[in-house]
This record gives sequence, structure tokens and C-alpha cells, in this order.
Amino acid sequence: MAYKHIQTELKEGVATLTLNRPPLNVLDIEMMEEINTYFEGLLKEKGLKLLVIQAVGKAFSAGVDVGEHLGDLVYKMIEVFHRMFRLMDALKVPSISVVNGSALGGGCELAVYCDMVMATERAKFGQPEIQVGVFPPIAALAFPRMMGRKKALELILSGDVIKAQEALALGMINKIVPEASLAEEVDRFVEKFKKLSGIVLKLTKEATLAGLNDDPERGLQTIEKIYLDRLMKTSDAIEGLKAFLDKRKPAWKDS
Repeated sequence: MAYKHIQTELKEGVATLTLNRPPLNVLDIEMMEEINTYFEGLLKEKGLKLLVIQAVGKAFSAGVDVGEHLGDLVYKMIEVFHRMFRLMDALKVPSISVVNGSALGGGCELAVYCDMVMATERAKFGQPEIQVGVFPPIAALAFPRMMGRKKALELILSGDVIKAQEALALGMINKIVPEASLAEEVDRFVEKFKKLSGIVLKLTKEATLAGLNDDPERGLQTIEKIYLDRLMKTSDAIEGLKAFLDKRKPAWKDS
């Protein structure tokens, strides 16, 4: 199937999704629906062993289209955005993201939600949503489980952007590789999993996550209710998003 904003490949049990909306790979609803269609097709692939998510352009992804956060469209946007992560969970196979450049907002969430992350020295990670009056739902779900409560809250509440070395120290990514040899390093990393049993990889991932005594779906449902039913009904959320689109500083009312 031909897609407008993504490239795909399925070879030797490895499904590769390439974000292809340069230069910044902003995730709008149309692009995310393409990703979801691809993931839905992968659910039928019995020989699937691994999912790899990468990108072309100068950034992995600068995040979700802010213009689609306003009005009733936010409900559709959240539904489509969160479906990507629900489908990644449904695939059950290990996932790897490859980050070369900035992964911000929804782009950061997509990258670090993967089970493993490879990044170059120029990769940057951050959740700047708080600065435009909202918060990152997937990061709120995943960050405390990934790095602990204190640093997770600092990153989410401040909107700070960090470099690859700090992300490595926090456990957000697995390894940093030279940009010049990125393709070779990714191939070498992926090769380790290609020679293993697909069903054993799935069951091992399932068992490891079960050991956390965790229910991501229940947590995400609670976060969605806070986001849509409470956050998006505040004047500051609307003001922050409009200020971003208008390229001005927001005038907070704390209401």
C-alpha cells in the first residue's frame, strides 16, 4: 500500500516504519492514521519479530500538529494519537526507535515508548507541552515507569529539552552511535533479534512487562479523562495553544 507521509518495509520478520514528512515530521491526524493503518496490517503478520521506527529529515519528529488540539478536533486527535501506542502494545513484538535529531512532544513520546532506542549524538528529547498549556499524556504514563517519579515530573513539568547523553543516563535510550555510521549500527543491532524466535521474543516481552504489575491501558484511560474532560476545558489550555499558533507569549489566567 502506498502512503503519503510514511515509508514501510517488511523483511525477514522486521517491520520498518519511516516517518516521511520532512523536515520536521510533524504528526498530523492524516499521518497518524496512515501509521495506524500500517500497524493494523501488521497485526495479521504471524512471522513478525520486530518493529523499527525511524525518520527522514532533520528531526525524528517535532511533535503533534498543535492546530489540531483546538475545539472538538482535539478528541479526534487524541484518539488517533493514542491508537498508535495501543496498536504498538497489541503487536506485542519488541520495538526499536532510531532517533537522529530532535524528538519533541508527541515525537518524543513515539520514540521513547519503543522498547529500545538508538540515538545519535545530535539527538534531543523533550516534552515542551507544558509551555503551551497542556501536558503529554503518553509521557505521563511512560516516564515514571522509565526513569522514576522525580525526574519524570521535572521533565514533564518544566518542558526541558535534554541531549542524548542525559537521556542515556536517565534510561530513556539504550545507546548513542555516531551519525556517520548510524545505518550500519542499526543493522547490527537489529541483526541480534532477527536470528531469534519471534514467538519467544513476544512471550519474553510480555513476561517482562507483567513483572511490573502494570496495566498501561487502565492508566492511559485515566490520563485521557483528565486531558479531555478537565485540562481541555480550562481557559489556559486554549490560551496556550492559541498563543503558540499566533507566535506570542501566553497570558495565563490560572483557570
